[in-house]
Amino acid sequence: MLQKEECFYLGNIVKKHSFKGEVVIKLDTDEPELYRDMESVFVDLGNNLVPFFIEKSSLSKDTFLRVKFEDVSSEQDADAILKAGVYLPIKLLPKLTGNKFYYHEVIGFTMVDEGFGEVGIIEHINDKAAQPLFEVDKDGTDIFIPMIDEFILKIDRENKRVEVKTPKGLIEMYLNQ
Repeated sequence: MLQKEECFYLGNIVKKHSFKGEVVIKLDTDEPELYRDMESVFVDLGNNLVPFFIEKSSLSKDTFLRVKFEDVSSEQDADAILKAGVYLPIKLLPKLTGNKFYYHEVIGFTMVDEGFGEVGIIEHINDKAAQPLFEVDKDGTDIFIPMIDEFILKIDRENKRVEVKTPKGLIEMYLNQ
């Protein structure tokens, strides 16, 4: 059985599309076309990730993927998976290079600021806010750094470092409390 930690969140089943059990997945991605031809996904049902095989799918309107799953052939079947989260194994992610990164891959990296020096270890990415934040642990103090392209100088995968340039005083603000 696949564990959630081995997967990434792809989106959510938002609505039924037809009385034949088709559903619409709202994809949580900037590159929906990468997921146009998937053979299967994992659906989060009662905290179990259950594999569902895709009979056919089509991308409609940006990030909405219309899907016909095998064995989901009625409105009742579709109701059973409505609102469920959809996941894929992390190993299926296309490799990113340069300064593009997946949130999960920088957890545990050291953040280094051009002006401040070593900030600490990236513990978590908070993507619930309007602007996603790096949550960095500096000797037990949480420092929140907005994930803004202009702040991110370099993702150094080899040395597990994220190099940033933050506005003067931002990091100190958390330390001088």
